[in-house]
Amino acid sequence: MNDQPQADEPTPEQLREQVAHTRDQLGQTVEALAGKADVKAQTKAKAAEVKEQAALLTGQLRDKASQATELIKDKTPDPVLDKAAHAASQVREGAAHARHLIAEKTPDPVREKAASAAGLARSNRTPLLAAAAALAIFLFLRRSRRHK
Repeated sequence: MNDQPQADEPTPEQLREQVAHTRDQLGQTVEALAGKADVKAQTKAKAAEVKEQAALLTGQLRDKASQATELIKDKTPDPVLDKAAHAASQVREGAAHARHLIAEKTPDPVREKAASAAGLARSNRTPLLAAAAALAIFLFLRRSRRHK
């Protein structure tokens, strides 16, 4: 019996190093698999990325819109701008007058019902929009079948 290690057998120190290296690799592999399996974290990361891109694009669009507005203002003659401002003012005044007349002529119970319906529509906007979209699709399909 010989206590000396054979030439092809690793020493206890080499075995410890191999075990430590294998554990490290296994830990990294488990972390990578856990990261791939964590759908919630991936979704949050993707949402943050999309939000950042949307903010960047929004800023770019605002810049382009303001540049286009300035370009249009610069190239539009002053008399045209004055007429447009005057027309906009008249439209605002007419709308305010019409709103006032309607408010005077509409009975209180009808106004209350209209306010209640408007509040209900504001609070349930998503189902209301879904129903409107479904109705539009239905009417479009019905119309297209009639024209065939």
